[in-house]
Amino acid sequence: MKIGVVCYPTFGGSGVVATELGKALAQKGHQIHFITYSQPVRLDFFNENIFYHEVYIPNYPLFQHAPYELALTSKMVDVVSNTHLDLLHVHYAIPHASAAILARQILQSKGIEIPVVTTLHGTDITLVGKDPSFEPVVTHSINMSDGVTTVSESLKKDTLEHFEVYKHIEVIQNFVDLEKFKKQKKDHFKKVICPNDEKLLVHTSNFRKVKRMEDVVAVFAEVKKYIPAKLLLVGDGPERPKIEQLCRDLELEKCVHFLGKLDAVEEVLSVADVFMMPSETESFGLAALEAMACEVPVISSNAGGLPELNVNGVTGFLSPVGDVNDMIKNTLVILDENNLPRFKANALARAKEFELSKILPKYEDFYQRVLQESKGKYVAKASHLTS
Repeated sequence: MKIGVVCYPTFGGSGVVATELGKALAQKGHQIHFITYSQPVRLDFFNENIFYHEVYIPNYPLFQHAPYELALTSKMVDVVSNTHLDLLHVHYAIPHASAAILARQILQSKGIEIPVVTTLHGTDITLVGKDPSFEPVVTHSINMSDGVTTVSESLKKDTLEHFEVYKHIEVIQNFVDLEKFKKQKKDHFKKVICPNDEKLLVHTSNFRKVKRMEDVVAVFAEVKKYIPAKLLLVGDGPERPKIEQLCRDLELEKCVHFLGKLDAVEEVLSVADVFMMPSETESFGLAALEAMACEVPVISSNAGGLPELNVNGVTGFLSPVGDVNDMIKNTLVILDENNLPRFKANALARAKEFELSKILPKYEDFYQRVLQESKGKYVAKASHLTS
């Protein structure tokens, strides 16, 4: 198949999933065309089946904000017309799905039919999509897509509850590449960070309020009173200055390290003892899955799709959002030397259930079904027009 992939090219979960999925499809022989405004951060290797099409965003004085959606639409029309794609797979409802629906209409006027698959990832539904400014567009884009998927049952439920959607939604959960995300021998790195064999807690995110990083720091501050420990914070974003100040206020500067954005986050996870994800909302928890693949148990909230991944008392613990005391208690249970090996083994075993090789065929099957259904629909339409 020739598949166009439209996504955000950044470190966010939707962009990571879209890029890793495209790479895996290319390795299986499918021709993948990425369409976005910059090269995706995870698009880090050469493959003869991968192509990248940059969306040029014109800068006119007339516009206070450049009309990216229109530029993206035009680029999709151009790529589909010239590469003869079989299907467009767009990740995130706004603006990708809406742009794809418009592109499909333009292409139909040229006699070109292109099915659109939309994958909903989380905040495009739970946060942005609920905004009255966007809700009608999100609803229309979902209903007009030829196929719709979500990354968890929780997100499917949220979509059906908050939008007037009549379209069937297929749940295809996120995945992890166990060849990349696995425990590596990084003893030298652990020794630098934890010279006195301290336990190591890790959190990775885009440092937004919804990630509740203040809870991460609060849990760590208490755990440190009982067990020698260090905390690594990986990523960057708007909450970083606030969290840095919080660490100074709690006199934790010497044991909390901000590492910024890292490409090889698996190297950090390889030396971690606990992964922290106390988020207010998570559609699935991809970062937690990547940690589990590196044999790191997870302390998380019970928000969104996290209970579908993190098995309470087995791979880690779930706590109500904001229940710092429960998270402290659970972290100490995991870090007990009598418990830690079991939790680490369970985390890896659970991660294997989401291995890329198990999830990829589900997308391929879904693509084929969408193509068959679309072909039948377009044939019926053509027959009606000629009768």
